[in-house]
Amino acid sequence: MPINLLKPLNSDILVISGISLSSFEAELKYKHRKDLALIFLDEGSLVAGVFTQNKFAAAPVVIAKENLNMSPRVRALIINTGSANAGTGEKGIEDTKDICNQLAESLKVSFEEVLPFSTGVIMTHLPLGKIKNSITPLVNKLNPNNWLDAAEAIMTTDTIPKAFSISGEVDGTEVNITGICKGSGMINPNMATMLSFIGTDANINSEMLNELTHEITEKTFNKISVDGDTSTNDSFVIAATNKAKHQKIVKKDHKYEALKNLMEIVAKQLAQSIVRDGEGASKFIEIIVEQGPSEIDCHNIAKSVANSPLVKTAFFASDPNLGRILAAIGNAEVEKLDISSINIYLNNILFARDGTIANEYSEEIGKQEMSKDEITLKIQIGNGLANATMWTSDLSYEYVKINSDYRT
Repeated sequence: MPINLLKPLNSDILVISGISLSSFEAELKYKHRKDLALIFLDEGSLVAGVFTQNKFAAAPVVIAKENLNMSPRVRALIINTGSANAGTGEKGIEDTKDICNQLAESLKVSFEEVLPFSTGVIMTHLPLGKIKNSITPLVNKLNPNNWLDAAEAIMTTDTIPKAFSISGEVDGTEVNITGICKGSGMINPNMATMLSFIGTDANINSEMLNELTHEITEKTFNKISVDGDTSTNDSFVIAATNKAKHQKIVKKDHKYEALKNLMEIVAKQLAQSIVRDGEGASKFIEIIVEQGPSEIDCHNIAKSVANSPLVKTAFFASDPNLGRILAAIGNAEVEKLDISSINIYLNNILFARDGTIANEYSEEIGKQEMSKDEITLKIQIGNGLANATMWTSDLSYEYVKINSDYRT
């Protein structure tokens, strides 16, 4: 079960002027389940995205990047589950192009204005016929109120759809932001997350939207980890329809900062929802590293702890074998680390002072804190002012079961 995460209500999801969505049961892998989604943008919309740095980037990632590099004026995004279309060679590329061409023709837009996305089993070809046969009903079902349906359609091992909305002011004008994402396993983003799509009616130019997307990625989606594996299909996209009446954002001014603050709230909620719904997860863990010499050093320490199987299994068992945390810190890619200055807190309990066990700490207290389903691990490096945060989960028997049964 997700950790303190409820299925969103359609009434809580805001419509974004200029965006309509649809979903369809194409039976790409399972019957009677939404598995194909379409996002359609009004003319004048702009899109920015970041994509996986995995060398085996999936065919849709290759095409999406190529099309986005040609122009940010995107009109449609199509997302399928069931097959990642990664490790599929030239056929995977041709299948992706075939789908994009048919969708472009149906929507009366150009091929370059379509971005494809896939998620599912790697080294499996797309069920091309089923997807192509579903394009007409997808187009016919487009509706501004279909965000939650689209969130359901892009799920794989997720247990609930993930969507979040917020409304706020930019330069005195109300701006709406709505986002959806999917992800539960193979989560260790190196630029984005499994799949995430955020729409806004904010008025912003292409350069600033691209800058915003990268900044938001670094502050949110690049701060999560479930199992330490980076997917072949990681993609994060922000679409701006430019319908809001505020003056266009063309530089990093107060308008940009206001939009960024709102966007970060949405992206953080989505990113954390992936961890809360991590495969087999029973605990949500926030790792705060502070008083470090640089932000990258703090991030590397947090990531080393978050990705340690020994740390994660100890949290699952509520076993206060906290020396594993020290070992993970010591394994981090940090050039200079004075272990004698490090303090570590489990929630508000100090268990390591100056790099060794604190006199007032007891295993009984440690076990009590580790049995909670939400845990904050604070690591104070003690030789600087920089800080970083990551969000991760524990590693359980259920994670092994889910992934050993994934293809069956």
